[in-house]
Amino acid sequence: MITRHRGEIPVVLLLLPFIAGIACAIWNTDGQPYPWAVALLVLLATAFILLNLAYQSLRLYHYRWIGTVLILPILFLTGLLFTLSKNELNHANHFSKQPAKYLLVNINSEPVVKHDVTRFTADVVGAYDGKACSYTTGTILIAVKDKLATNVFYGEQLLIPANYSAPDPPFNPGEFNYKQYLANKHIHQQSYLYPGQYRVLGSGKGNKLISYALQTRQKLVDKLRHNMKDTTAIAVASTLILGYKADLSADVMQTYAKTGTIHILSVSGGHVAILLGLLVYILGFLPNKRTRVFEAVIILAVIWAYAVLTGLSPAVCRAALMITLIIAGKTYSRQLNSLNLLAVSAFVLLLYDPYLLTDVGFQLSYLAVAGILILQPVIYNLLSVKNKWLDKLWLACSVSIAAQAFTFPLSLYYFHQFPAYFIISNLLIVLPVGLIMYAGLLLLVLPQWPLVSQSLGWVLEKSILMMNRMLTFVEQLPFASINKLWISRMELLLLSCIVIMVAYFLYSKSKRAFIATAVGCLVLFTSFSVRKISADNKNMVVFLNARKQQAIVFKHGEKGIVITNMKPTDKAFTYSVQPCLDSMQIEDYRLLPFTADVRKPYFLKKDALVVFGTKKFLLLNDSSRFKSIGSYKGINYAYFSDNVLVDSSVSHLPLIISANNSERYIEKVQTLSNKNYILKRNKALLLISN
Repeated sequence: MITRHRGEIPVVLLLLPFIAGIACAIWNTDGQPYPWAVALLVLLATAFILLNLAYQSLRLYHYRWIGTVLILPILFLTGLLFTLSKNELNHANHFSKQPAKYLLVNINSEPVVKHDVTRFTADVVGAYDGKACSYTTGTILIAVKDKLATNVFYGEQLLIPANYSAPDPPFNPGEFNYKQYLANKHIHQQSYLYPGQYRVLGSGKGNKLISYALQTRQKLVDKLRHNMKDTTAIAVASTLILGYKADLSADVMQTYAKTGTIHILSVSGGHVAILLGLLVYILGFLPNKRTRVFEAVIILAVIWAYAVLTGLSPAVCRAALMITLIIAGKTYSRQLNSLNLLAVSAFVLLLYDPYLLTDVGFQLSYLAVAGILILQPVIYNLLSVKNKWLDKLWLACSVSIAAQAFTFPLSLYYFHQFPAYFIISNLLIVLPVGLIMYAGLLLLVLPQWPLVSQSLGWVLEKSILMMNRMLTFVEQLPFASINKLWISRMELLLLSCIVIMVAYFLYSKSKRAFIATAVGCLVLFTSFSVRKISADNKNMVVFLNARKQQAIVFKHGEKGIVITNMKPTDKAFTYSVQPCLDSMQIEDYRLLPFTADVRKPYFLKKDALVVFGTKKFLLLNDSSRFKSIGSYKGINYAYFSDNVLVDSSVSHLPLIISANNSERYIEKVQTLSNKNYILKRNKALLLISN
């Protein structure tokens, strides 16, 4: 659905400068407000109001562009200042700015238990300095390594020691920016607690509605467990129907991600649409005119109750808001533009929390719906299918293609992979997902009648297992997922522009749009080629900050050697090493332990000595086999790990000190040489070795 005149989508046009202001505030890394922006906003707003009051007397209807010139910067500045005001670090009473021995916190999320560690977020409402307790604000992430911590719940108040620290930034190339991820959720500090370090003071401090919803959801998850046997099926059912992801395994997530169906594991518009269809069918017996308002109230109450029950994710909030506006319009016989409804829902959510703009689910959800509204009719009209069932199949394909086209650039940027058979995968899951939702909702809504409940549980379980088998089959097909696709922000922007121009060309058949698309593709492929050629001709050594582990990458074009004490399946390898290899476009690499010896045309390792290009490295740890440092000639760098014993013979060398060394050891080694690079709490060291 593409409008022919911009006047048909005013909310969309007003949303864009507001979003631009939010983005500008988020990219303002110091988070400090702009005093000039406040003054300018007041000035522009005053001018806008005065001109509207004098609209008739000054005959401003001849100069309508004046309103546009004023409203666009007003919305931009509003988004900018509103977002900065939401930054908790700008608040004077943030707990990180208050001296304290203990913190008073209220748990504001559902605690999640994994590997004997319970994690949750909490509002810090007080800071006790030993004499008095002062009011504070801010959110903290708490991890408790205590089996008894499984008994803490949403809304409970805890007293914890004021031992917290800021999350680490990404230290290695390609590493996920966990610090920024938490900051976008208003979390700037984290605390790790052990048994006996916290005390539960009370309960009932959270939102009563959310507390009731979480308790209800847990009871419904228990009901699924009672009526189903397969743990994987239970985890998928809990996630798909209730948005409860705590039991979902990484393997299942990977299967859905590689087949382009990960969206069904996030309660979103599709799930809400199925629930809406069920409600409309159930209430279909009501007369249309007399009970229209009553029917609308019932539907909206159930939709929003389901949204609260499933966790109020951005996607489900967007769907619930749009359905609310659509039903309100139909109830009072008003025609509403779908793109305007989409923009209104975005406005409402961003007014609640502007940092939702950084949420990947928020971005992909809105882009997918925008793609369906804008591009799906155009794609569908490309083919005229006379057969009824083939036409329905083509309709489903056009929806999938449209959604994928608009989300493709961002998915590539965030996840670095593309599901080649996404159309097949999404067609295969249409019937199972519908059956799962209907069977699951019936199972959860109906009382626990043994025969009925167990029968529905059996249908639910078999449907999920069948769907998983189909997706596993697709995942194992040749070239099912194209991986290691890394693009820069500029390439993301260029790719997004190409998608927009293709959509415009399909709609208008404009020659200019075709030329712009061709030029965009040429520039994009040129960028890819230059980056690829540069990577293939670059040799470098990367000493990674792998925290408690060790990893050194020797890159020779698209080949590489990784000396590490980790396995590819280790969590630290997946988090720190693999993204480095992928982002540096290393296609063929070999893992070596520190004790191994190897000879390659471009690489030599013998005992503790490594020769790579024009550089010689000495890798010293507790397993190193060497007689004395002095026996090695022409060493360029020495790498120390595992608190290995060293002496003054290294004083002439640049020293690279691994992150897995102790603080005391690092202080000692620093005195041996004035040319040190400490990896602990620092970025990886990159050395060019051409």
